[in-house]
Amino acid sequence: MWEFEHAITTKAKKETIWKLYSNIATWTEWDKGIVYASLEGPFVQGSRGMLQPEGQEPLAFELTMVDPFHGFADITDIPEAGIQIRFTHLLLELAGETRITHKVTLTGPNAEQLGPVIGSGLSEGIPHAMEGLASLALKMEREHADG
Repeated sequence: MWEFEHAITTKAKKETIWKLYSNIATWTEWDKGIVYASLEGPFVQGSRGMLQPEGQEPLAFELTMVDPFHGFADITDIPEAGIQIRFTHLLLELAGETRITHKVTLTGPNAEQLGPVIGSGLSEGIPHAMEGLASLALKMEREHADG
């Protein structure tokens, strides 16, 4: 098993961040490491989608947990590589702020071997994606307040 977790705190409201999480079309706006993302059906547990990381083939994923305004998790099974990639995205309201935590876990027979290889890109990209998420949420809130 291989894991990476990163957390940031933002003034953006968890409701605004949730809008960005649950609208798959926005994923490419806040996560520059994603070229394409789609979901077949609503943003609920069991829904499946496709995601294409930059420079890679599209990957299928399934939402394994959806808890509105608190978080969601998804899993991508890559049997030919002998790994499963689980992403967990959590939101926690603190005194006037929102703590965003993203965690990625690689499991499977090749996780120990591939974790450091795949993980180096993930551990580099996840903090940037989270900053993009918080920044876009704050921008949406400012535009809403102005409009």
